Amino acid sequence: MIRARLRAAAGRDEGAAAIEAVIVAPVLVLFLCLALAAGRIVLSSQVVDDAAEDAARQASSASAPGQASARAYAAAADDFAHEGLHCTPQVAINTSRFPSQAGQSGYVTATVTCRVNLSDLIGVGMGTKTMRSTFTSYVDTYEQRG
Repeated sequence: MIRARLRAAAGRDEGAAAIEAVIVAPVLVLFLCLALAAGRIVLSSQVVDDAAEDAARQASSASAPGQASARAYAAAADDFAHEGLHCTPQVAINTSRFPSQAGQSGYVTATVTCRVNLSDLIGVGMGTKTMRSTFTSYVDTYEQRG
């Protein structure tokens, strides 16, 4: 009689592993998707920061404000292409403090904006995240202008 009870108690665990797997698997998949999204956001943020820095530096080395915008956009687009971030950057250059002649001090500010797509992560529609970074670079005071 004791043996029969022990056999009955041992048989109650059957199927518990399958139920646990059904409960735990979706949680693990969701955690994986969130980890991938976080990784993409961090990487994208770093690329946008680098692009803003490069854009400001390229704009500050231009000889005229009109040339600064073209150089900044080219630098930002090159960073995005090099890092494989599929985004068309929006580059805003503030050249209001760009010096007009040698001997004047000034600076250029670049703001780079990019919308990062997260909806392709393992079928979970997470939408997009807008990344924005601003960097200021000082213009060489004694460089020839114009």
